[in-house]
Amino acid sequence: MSKATRATRALEQAGVAFTVHVYDYDPDADRIGLQAAEAIGETPDRVLKTLMTLVDGKPACVIVPSDREISMKKLAAALGGKAAQMMKPADAERITGYKVGGISPFGQTRRVPVVIEAAALAHALVYLNGGQRGLQVRLKPQDAAAALGAVAAPVVA
Repeated sequence: MSKATRATRALEQAGVAFTVHVYDYDPDADRIGLQAAEAIGETPDRVLKTLMTLVDGKPACVIVPSDREISMKKLAAALGGKAAQMMKPADAERITGYKVGGISPFGQTRRVPVVIEAAALAHALVYLNGGQRGLQVRLKPQDAAAALGAVAAPVVA
């Protein structure tokens, strides 16, 4: 497994300090984010999942703790929209350039609006997907939000 991905290169180019953490990815896990948290020995609220959505039909990325679900109503409101829904996996892969289970908010092939759960900013460090299955990057959530130009908002259900 390569530890250099588009995501890690994007973080380096942005001057963001991060560490790389490799784990055994389980493709059969019911909830990929929770499996990642367990595999790296971290609490689910600090291991954030990257989900691709549509807000008023336009692509958007949302980052929430791996043990929480998105409130579509709150997500739409955070981006000034009326309605939100999950993106189909094939569309998420096409827009991000990453495989499902390895979608990172960093280094996506197409820049889309990003929302990060406001509560995640309370942690000193969080984990996010590093651009491939079984690869997480640990960094300050404020640095992640700044690098992504993310909107911080309460979007969990």
